[in-house]
Amino acid sequence: MSTKPEYHQHEEFQNRIRKLEEIRELGIEPYPHHYTPTHTSEELNNRYHDKPIGHSDDAAAGVTEFVKMAGRLMLFRSMGKNAFAHIQDDTGRIQIMFNRDITKVAGYSPPHDNDSEGLTPLKLIEKKFDLGDIIGIEGHVFRTNKGELTIFAKTVTLLSKTLLPLADKHSGLADKELRYRKRWLDLISNEDIRKTFRARSQIIKLIRDYLHGQNFLEVETPVLQSIYGGAEARPFITKLNALEQEMFMRISLEIPLKKLIIGGMNRVFEIGRVFRNEGIDRTHNPEFTMLELYAAYWDYNDMMHLTENLFQHCALAIHGTTKVAVRNPVNEEIVEVDLKAPWKRMSMKECIQVYGNIDPDKLSDQEIRKILLNSGHVDPKKVQGLSRGLLIAALFEVTAEPHLIQPHHVIDHPIETTVLCKQHRDPAKKAEGLIERFESFILGKEICNAYTELNDPELQRTLLEGQAKRREAGDEEASPFDEEFIEAMCQGMPPTGGLGIGIDRMVMILLNAHSIRDVLYFPWMKPIGAAKEESAS
Repeated sequence: MSTKPEYHQHEEFQNRIRKLEEIRELGIEPYPHHYTPTHTSEELNNRYHDKPIGHSDDAAAGVTEFVKMAGRLMLFRSMGKNAFAHIQDDTGRIQIMFNRDITKVAGYSPPHDNDSEGLTPLKLIEKKFDLGDIIGIEGHVFRTNKGELTIFAKTVTLLSKTLLPLADKHSGLADKELRYRKRWLDLISNEDIRKTFRARSQIIKLIRDYLHGQNFLEVETPVLQSIYGGAEARPFITKLNALEQEMFMRISLEIPLKKLIIGGMNRVFEIGRVFRNEGIDRTHNPEFTMLELYAAYWDYNDMMHLTENLFQHCALAIHGTTKVAVRNPVNEEIVEVDLKAPWKRMSMKECIQVYGNIDPDKLSDQEIRKILLNSGHVDPKKVQGLSRGLLIAALFEVTAEPHLIQPHHVIDHPIETTVLCKQHRDPAKKAEGLIERFESFILGKEICNAYTELNDPELQRTLLEGQAKRREAGDEEASPFDEEFIEAMCQGMPPTGGLGIGIDRMVMILLNAHSIRDVLYFPWMKPIGAAKEESAS
């Protein structure tokens, strides 16, 4: 049997439990099954924004428009014969006026002699209802002498009696940890965060609509996989009891989507959760939303065009401009990022030369290792075993990446950085060990990854076997060998371009969110006990 939580002992909880019992004794059902609002606060405020409507006498007489609304009681003040309140629905707030002689409470029949407590409907609302309660309002709209749009409440229905108080905006919700951990409190109290998540939903819809307009087909692929791949990351491991089989949460959408390309579905995309058992910081969460898309007969140049045009499309739809004011994570200053296409294109080595003031071609491997170790941003154990290509990629991350504030496509990566990308078509670049890959950066952070996809099954086999050997040697981020994927490729995969965009990071940029936790409904948080111990230490 579970023990009762600490809040059960709080005085406020006990008071509300008592009120709940008293409300039931009065014949009121505090948790009814159904209610049908006819309007939202936003609809009413928009409709009567600049229109005459009438005064309280007109509303009392039923001359003005009748409305039925539902929302959370956020403010209440009694003024003798009348009382005023604000209720909040999912679109905003609106003022309510209760009247001692006219307002009724659904389910309540007041005594004729106004006995002991003298519980008129207005007194019942004042004494038994609490801030945070969800109520329904039926009445007529009017405008007060001060010009505020108001509903004259004829009937009030209790829809949900709350047993815990709202968070104190000036203390409880100043704690970001609490806001992230108890997102429902944040949403109730913080209009800005409600706007953020409505905008997030709008951005995802814009992405879908844009891709549908480009003749992409949205598909769904398995979240549980017997073999994981498509990225270098540690997976979450689970078990399929019915088959007594170890399973993995997907770390990428890539392999199943490529199988659909092989099957003749020439343009496909998926927006879905992926899971990587790795670090948590300002731009990383163990589960996050990924957009991956693949187009037959495209290459990485086509994917660069699509990426910048998609960001431009979303920025224009959300802000009416491609210029977005965002906080620079390096110095916390507000900068204006212009998402207008085309974006600057630079090779990885060019970025190192321009932003890091280093020519990697003039450095030996040991000299690069020394720069990396002196930076303090790399694991000394890992640096020693890196190949030339991976050393250059690490040098880029340390010296150039933080300077890529405006949008950049960083192209032509070393072949060691991925096993799924096609070698460069330019013979000189191919000889140099470069592949047709790009990553796009904004505010010094990667926001997408794309390739001209490798479609030679024998070369793919060789590269995946090499990756599997690294896994056997102890590299936890290397994926196991996937024979079924190679078999599918042997059926013939057309020339293909592929792209992956982290939706959460995209939303962060478009909405100027400082942390990924600000754009995830339920970001991963340490257990409360562990968080307290870490804070104390």
